[in-house]
Amino acid sequence: MPATMQAVVKAGREPGAEVREVGVPEIGPQEVLVRVRAASICGTDLHIYNWDRWAQRRLRLPLIFGHEFCGHVEWVGEKVVATKPGDFVSAEMHLACGHCFQCLTGQRHICQNVRIIGIDADGCFAEFVRIPESNIWKIDPAIPMEYGAILDPLGNAVHTVLAGEVAGLSVAVTGAGPVGLFAIAVAKACGGGPVLATEPHPYRQKLAWKMGADAVIDPSSSDPVAEVLRLTQGIGADVVLEMSGNPLGVRQAFQMLRRGGRISLLGIPAKPVELDLANDVIFKGAVVQGINGRRVFDTWYRMQALLKSGALKLGPLITDRMPLSSFEKGIHLLLSGNASKILLYPDGKQ
Repeated sequence: MPATMQAVVKAGREPGAEVREVGVPEIGPQEVLVRVRAASICGTDLHIYNWDRWAQRRLRLPLIFGHEFCGHVEWVGEKVVATKPGDFVSAEMHLACGHCFQCLTGQRHICQNVRIIGIDADGCFAEFVRIPESNIWKIDPAIPMEYGAILDPLGNAVHTVLAGEVAGLSVAVTGAGPVGLFAIAVAKACGGGPVLATEPHPYRQKLAWKMGADAVIDPSSSDPVAEVLRLTQGIGADVVLEMSGNPLGVRQAFQMLRRGGRISLLGIPAKPVELDLANDVIFKGAVVQGINGRRVFDTWYRMQALLKSGALKLGPLITDRMPLSSFEKGIHLLLSGNASKILLYPDGKQ
């Protein structure tokens, strides 16, 4: 076992990050050490790299960031019982306290005291990452290796789509970032239709078509609410999945929802959003859901079943692959909007 490793470290309270040689993490008796095979860049990583207001308030530095990955177990603690060296794994990176009301009532995904690996503790943009065994997810051999690095965001989409009925229902997805694109694929795989996507960026519009959208609406050139109403015979979408977090997009999402429909909100606005509660929620009888993370581990089992069935074809969303040392190139490519999921390989081998 080497004593040191290469990792992407956020060290200064300013934009940027750097690859450094750091010590390999030491594990406790109920933890495992995973050799990272591939990691994926998330929107949260962009916030950390850019050192925005959220990052300034949340992070304690220095920090190895990154929270989407797959790899092989290298070493296990003395009290680990169900995981062994060589297992191919990913992990639920939300660390629940296990003691609050939510944890004790089966809602650990919204734990009051949650900590997140890659945000509150060192993450996976490194050759090795330390994970509690209770958070390890063994990846079924039938699932393509690269899919293992994107289970975290795919789980967000699966949780959002399956938070209510979807089969045989019209679905509108507002925002075709990576999770929105996953949601299009999941909704189609689960029998939703038509699936309508709204997205202003031309590159993401093309990806939305590839993921199976029945219509892709450019909100910068047409009224998305009017288009959804037109495509649903004036009724509105049965299900709206709000993925953008854009204040205007959120308001439009409520407006395109049919009376009695379900809207599930995953996108996170940077500031409070003003809504017409009377007309868009109360008089509509709307079912409104806030979605956070993945249900542990219910969402993971559902996600695995969908992947094993072959119903989800996610290859088009992995747009770029590069060594971990080129992480800055990946960051800037994502910031341009001309990429979806970018995989980083600590060993440089793709």
